[in-house]
Amino acid sequence: MGAMTCIDILLAIILPPLGVFLKFGCKCEFWICCLLTLFGWLPGIIYAIWVLTKKE
Repeated sequence: MGAMTCIDILLAIILPPLGVFLKFGCKCEFWICCLLTLFGWLPGIIYAIWVLTKKE
């Protein structure tokens, strides 16, 4: 796990859509994260961390 991944995860905990946006831009993952964050803070955080740490 690199330094950028750790920074991305910290941003995902503070503001989940921002962490996803910095990695993927304005793609589907960002909009899903925004929607989940609107439904509740915790679902947005869980999704953001999952998306940022999954293997490609």
